[in-house]
Amino acid sequence: MRLLGHHDLGGFGDGMQVLREGDALYVGHFGISGMGTSILDVSDPSAARLVEQWPAPAGTHTHKVQVADGLLLVNEEQFRGGAGHRAGLVVYGLEDPLHPKRLGRLETGGLGVHRIVWTGGRYAHASATPEGFDDRIWIVIDLDDPERPVEAARWSLDEPQPPGKRYAAHHALLDGAVAYLGYGDAGMVVLDVGEITQPRLLARLEWEPGGDTHTCLPLPGRKLVVVTDEQVVDGASEQRLVRVVDVADPARPRVVGVCSEPERRHGELRFGPHNLHENRPGSYRSERFVFVTYFSGGLVVYDLADPAAPRIAAHWQPETPPGQAAPQTNDVFVDADGFVWLTDRLTGGLYVLDPFVILSDQ
Repeated sequence: MRLLGHHDLGGFGDGMQVLREGDALYVGHFGISGMGTSILDVSDPSAARLVEQWPAPAGTHTHKVQVADGLLLVNEEQFRGGAGHRAGLVVYGLEDPLHPKRLGRLETGGLGVHRIVWTGGRYAHASATPEGFDDRIWIVIDLDDPERPVEAARWSLDEPQPPGKRYAAHHALLDGAVAYLGYGDAGMVVLDVGEITQPRLLARLEWEPGGDTHTCLPLPGRKLVVVTDEQVVDGASEQRLVRVVDVADPARPRVVGVCSEPERRHGELRFGPHNLHENRPGSYRSERFVFVTYFSGGLVVYDLADPAAPRIAAHWQPETPPGQAAPQTNDVFVDADGFVWLTDRLTGGLYVLDPFVILSDQ
C-alpha cells in the first residue's frame, strides 16, 4: 500500500472516526484539539478539500459519525471530565452532503453517547452512559422522526463487576438477528435482537490475556467474528490482540485463531489494536481480508483464508507526525473504490492510501 494523500484537517489533527459517503468524507475528532466534526470533499481522493468544521461543545467530544438514508448522526459525550458538557446524539439532514443541516437531538443525560452504529432504517444503536449509570450500556434509538429521536430500549450486563475490571459496552455489529457487542473487560457479549427493542443475552465469551474488548466484526458467510481488544496504555503494557471466533452456534462462541502482532518500531505511546473496517453496506466488503488500526503499529491487513492461522497480508505505517513521539493510527474506512482512509489520534490528521488491490476471497 502507498500513501496517496494527506490532510492536516485545518491544524486540528486529532482524527477519530472516518466515513466516506459519495464525494463527502466525515471525520469525528478525538477531542484534544477542541474540534468536533470535519467534512471534506473527496471527489478527488488525492486532493481532499476541507469544506466545513464544527467545534465541539464545551466539555464535550463529538468523535463519532454515522451516515445512511440521507442523515448524519453525531455523538455528544463528556470529554475528560469537562464542565458543562452535552450528552446525547445529534441528527443532521444531508440534502447537501457537504453542508449538513441540524434536524434533531436526543438527550441522554449522564455522560452521553460514546459510539453509534447505524446503516439505515428506523433504529440506530449505541453505547452510552445515561443519567443514573456509572458506565456505558447499550441503547437503541428510534429515528422514525429524525427531528425527535427517542430512546427505544436499553440493555446492560447484569453481572457484578470484579475488582479492578471495567464492564463497559462499546458497540455492537449485527448479523441478522444477532448482535456481537464488545463489553470491555467482560469480553464479547452475544445478544438476540430479533426484536431489537427487546434484546436478550445469548452468550458471553472471555479469553486470556483479555480486556478492553472493542470491536466484534461478524463475517456472516463464514460464521466467524473478528474481535479487537483495544490497547489503552502508552508504552510498555499488557498485550492486546485480535482474535477470530467461531460462531457457528452463536450461543456457544469459541476462539479458533489469534492474529500475530506487526513489527513494533516505536516504544512510546499506544501499540496494539483499536478499530476495524466494519464492512458497511456501500463500502469495500470482504470476509477474508480484515483491516485493523494498530496505533503506533499503523495499519495491518490480516488474511483469514485459514481462520486458525491468520497471516499478515499487508502492513503500512505513516511517518511520525512532527512533535509526536509515534504515529497513533486510530480509525480506518475502506471505500467501495478501495481507497483506504485513516486517521491519527493526536496530531497527524487524515491519510488516504492507494486503492487496496481487491483480491478474491476464494
